[in-house]
Amino acid sequence: MHRFMPSIPLQPPLPVYRTDEIRRIEELARSSIDGPTLMERAGAAAAELACALVDGTRAPVLILAGPGNNGGDAFVVARHLKESWQRVSVVFTGDRAKLSGDASAAFEAWQAAGGETLTQLADGAARDAGLIVDGLFGIGLERDLAGGYPELVGAINESGTLVLALDIASGLHADTGRVLGCSIRAQHTATFIALKPGLLTLDGPDHCGHLHVRDLGLDLAALLPPRGMVIGSNVLGGVLPQRPLNSHKGTFGSVGILGGAAGMSGAALLAGRAALELGAGRVYLGFLDANAPSLDPLRPELMLRDAEEVFAMKELSCIVLGPGMSQSSAARNCVERALAADVPLVIDADALNLIGTDKDLQQACRTRSAATVITPHPAEAARLVAEPTSEIQQDRVASALILAQRYRAITVLKGVGSIVALPDGSFDINTSGNPGLASAGMGDVLSGMIGALIGQGAEPAAATYAGVHLHGLAADRLAEQHGGPIGMTASEVSATARAILNEAIYGEPKGH
Repeated sequence: MHRFMPSIPLQPPLPVYRTDEIRRIEELARSSIDGPTLMERAGAAAAELACALVDGTRAPVLILAGPGNNGGDAFVVARHLKESWQRVSVVFTGDRAKLSGDASAAFEAWQAAGGETLTQLADGAARDAGLIVDGLFGIGLERDLAGGYPELVGAINESGTLVLALDIASGLHADTGRVLGCSIRAQHTATFIALKPGLLTLDGPDHCGHLHVRDLGLDLAALLPPRGMVIGSNVLGGVLPQRPLNSHKGTFGSVGILGGAAGMSGAALLAGRAALELGAGRVYLGFLDANAPSLDPLRPELMLRDAEEVFAMKELSCIVLGPGMSQSSAARNCVERALAADVPLVIDADALNLIGTDKDLQQACRTRSAATVITPHPAEAARLVAEPTSEIQQDRVASALILAQRYRAITVLKGVGSIVALPDGSFDINTSGNPGLASAGMGDVLSGMIGALIGQGAEPAAATYAGVHLHGLAADRLAEQHGGPIGMTASEVSATARAILNEAIYGEPKGH
């Protein structure tokens, strides 16, 4: 099946480091490791993967070596492939005199092995190769590609040849996933030491393909404990315990959904249905619309009320605030009252927009004693920090951390590679999901799912990790069942998520 997000192992969860942290690890490692240098280890690991990709065909391998240490890695790959009797050609775009010590040594070793180096790509060379190894630029790139690089990148992307990128696809910013002018589109990426955020979010997943992590034999936790992780599927099994036989509906919490202004009752209904399907014992929908429906014919188990009645309830274990809320004065009053409630809150949609334009509501959010989860998409996040949406997307990890700290809230910055950030400065990146989630109502379903898990007693951060990952896994299963992501609906996602959660907690269903 076609993968819509990077294919990486998720058990156990993998660490994610930003560029400055990778540089620090490299510094620490140089003084503590014996044997081959990190460049030699990286090149050997990538060469092994390259051999597997050409699968013994001895198809010609074209290697692009850039002007920095990524180019040095490429020379090591070239040498190992040549020693494996692979047909190799190398195009070097840098200046030998300006190479670093390790990269210069790698260049000399390549020459000593009888390797030849070209200075430009011959016509048809990219198209005729069985594999292209992209070693032009690595994680240090900060500026847009210029000079002859856009033309070279275009030739590689148009060749139709399988591409293996070293560390990260050339042209991508390693911390953010932004394309710097243009970028190689690789089908595989051998990333060294650890994952970087830019592989996993924004444009990264469209350019890096399948990710192969090579830690180069380093004990990362001992060298530099990570602040970031990839959310692994292990978050599902432990988010809720198996249910005791001696249970009743009150055992599994009562969730209130506040929203559903005139013309937008569907958003509240979607959130409420998702909360039911993820196991909440009771779900109350508090509508702002006086003419809202009194019954959901698809889910008559939902208890439909007006918002005032839901506020009067004392037994709520979680409130989901915002689906279909509007930005009216009544909605603003609803947000103010919910922020004052001593109950965990999941805040989405128009509730976030109201908070973003009201300093009193912002202060009320910051000073809450109960847990707060906010789930903005980039435009909502931009309103919360009074910045353009483009600024939020410039560095999604940094933006999520700013939101988490400013609002003292567990923050989900939605999008490709959703970021879950905590006020303590840690973050996680989710890699489940696909473009089918880009349709109406998906955010409402996510907020209802997280609310249901919290309502059943899950610790709020754990509920958020599990809800975000489960949301994406459900979309992936649906894409597999239907041959792709086109036409996926929010209602399908919550129903499929229920099945996956039960499998995670109770084990895979067995045949009879």
